Amino acid sequence: MLATRILTATVGMPLIFVSIYYGNIPFHIMMIVVSFVSVQEYLAISKKYNPHVLISLIMSAAFFLFLCFFKNFSVDKIALSAIVMMAVFFGIEVFGKNTDLSVGRISTSFLGSFFIPLSLVHMVYIRNLSCGRELMFFIFIVVWVLDTAAYAFGKVLGKHKLAKNVSPKKTVEGAAAGVIFGVLTAVICRYIFMESIFTLREALIFGLVISITGQFSDLAESLIKRDGNIKDSGKIIPGHGGVFDRFDSYIFATPVMYYALKILK
Repeated sequence: MLATRILTATVGMPLIFVSIYYGNIPFHIMMIVVSFVSVQEYLAISKKYNPHVLISLIMSAAFFLFLCFFKNFSVDKIALSAIVMMAVFFGIEVFGKNTDLSVGRISTSFLGSFFIPLSLVHMVYIRNLSCGRELMFFIFIVVWVLDTAAYAFGKVLGKHKLAKNVSPKKTVEGAAAGVIFGVLTAVICRYIFMESIFTLREALIFGLVISITGQFSDLAESLIKRDGNIKDSGKIIPGHGGVFDRFDSYIFATPVMYYALKILK
C-alpha cells in the first residue's frame, strides 16, 4: 500500500507541478477535470439521497467553465447561476412523480452543482494573478507539508480527538503540528522563491490561513464521507483514494486565500 502511494505520488506530483508552471490551458484542463470528477465522486457518496446525477454533472461543468472563461462576471451573475440551478432542480421535483425526500434531492444536487465548482475555480483565479505560478506552488507545498505533519504527529503524539464524530483519527496534537509546520513551510517558501512577493509578516499570515482552512476543508470532506458511510471518495488514484480526497484541503483554503490576497495585497 505504501509503495503504491509513493509510486502514484511520484507520477502525480510532477504532472501537477507542470500544469501549475505552464498555467493557461494545461492548468485549466487539470482543474476542469478535478472539479468534474470531484462532483461525480461527491454525488456517488451522497447516493442515499438519490441526487440528480446527470443534470448535476452537466450544470457543474457548465458553471465551472462559465466561471473560468467569462472574465467580466459579477456577484449578480453567480447569484443568477444559483437561482437557475435551483429552479431546474425544483422544476424536476415539482413535475416529477415522487415528492418524497424531494428537498434532500434538491439540496444534495445543488451542493454538487454549485458549491464544489465555485470553490475549486478559485485555484484558477489565483493562478491567473500576476504572481499566480509562485502562489500556487506556495499553496500546494504548504498544504502537502501540513497534511503530512498533521498525520505523522497525530499518529505518534495524538491523544485528544479533534472531531471524533467526523474523523476519529484526527487529533488536536496533529492539527497543531499541521499549523506549526504549515507556517514554517510558508516562511521557508518566502525566503526560497517568494521574497519579492511576500513580506515575512504576510508569509506568516498566509501560512496560518492555509494551515487552518486547509485542515477545516479536510474535515468538511470527511463529514460528507461519514454521512455516506465510506472511507475514500473513490479509487481513481491508486493508494490515495479519489480526486475529491486529494483536493479536499482546497475546498475552503483556496477561496479564503484568494480573498485574503485581495485584502492584504
